[in-house]
Amino acid sequence: MKREEKNQQMRQRIMDSALMEFSKQGYGGSSINTICAAQNISKGIVYHYFKTKDALYLACIAECFQRLTEYVRTNIINEECGIEEQLKSYFTIRMAFFQANPVYQHIYCEAVITPPPHLSVEIRMCRQDFDDFNIKILERLLTSLSLRPNISRSEAIEIFRQFQDFINIRYQATAVNGRSFEAHEEDCQKMLSILLYGVIERR
Repeated sequence: MKREEKNQQMRQRIMDSALMEFSKQGYGGSSINTICAAQNISKGIVYHYFKTKDALYLACIAECFQRLTEYVRTNIINEECGIEEQLKSYFTIRMAFFQANPVYQHIYCEAVITPPPHLSVEIRMCRQDFDDFNIKILERLLTSLSLRPNISRSEAIEIFRQFQDFINIRYQATAVNGRSFEAHEEDCQKMLSILLYGVIERR
């Protein structure tokens, strides 16, 4: 086996162990010692590939958002369907990713809702492609709608982002009482629908 392949395999072993640890314990409760013990790897080896715990954590964040973005982009339905169907499809696909890859769910939630403050800038960079992809989806949905004359497409997107922040704060406050991630995703879908159509019954 070539040296490059060995390096890739060792790096992936470290990543797999770190993903499990960060998924279970979050950034604050995680330990490099536990990550090492799970794969019987020395700390020296870990620090050879990842200089710090922060670097390892950010690598896990980047992998989570990369795979999520690829999954949604690959499986998203075409724009010939109605808006409601596209919205439902998007959130169904996103939830399917986490059901198929549960190790990423807590990592995603922490990155989006309660990121370690000292890593917030780096985490935003890790999720930039995902955020840009979501904006493109919103822009596509808004293209087929007539907005109010005094509201631009970029303003509508910013309003949704503010709604999203509110939902995230609400989830953070209620998660300790057992509010599920599925409920958070349902709230996101509902809020986006309200943003697009308001609260008045359509006839």
